[in-house]
Amino acid sequence: MLRTILLLVFSNIFMTFAWYGHLKNTAMPLWKAIAISWGIALFEYCLMVPANRYGFADGFNGFQLKITQEVITLVVFAFFAVLYLKEPFHWKYLVSFALILGAVYFAFKK
Repeated sequence: MLRTILLLVFSNIFMTFAWYGHLKNTAMPLWKAIAISWGIALFEYCLMVPANRYGFADGFNGFQLKITQEVITLVVFAFFAVLYLKEPFHWKYLVSFALILGAVYFAFKK
């Protein structure tokens, strides 16, 4: 399970930079941002696919894998937005994340 979580974290770091890293350089031509993002996303896929495969083999079902991935995505993005994009973190985002964690609770509830 830890292997799955770590692979998901690292894959989401790559994907966050692929999707949002270009926002600090809006002067870059869009075609170039797309090409660079695709290059970064390749590494994301090289981690995400094994994460899902290992997670499924370790007992996660598809829904649990997706919900876990979404929570990790939000945590990674929150750090990225604050540290890289220099955006403020408002209380309403914390409440939103808490509600999503409630979804995780119900997804894993036996």
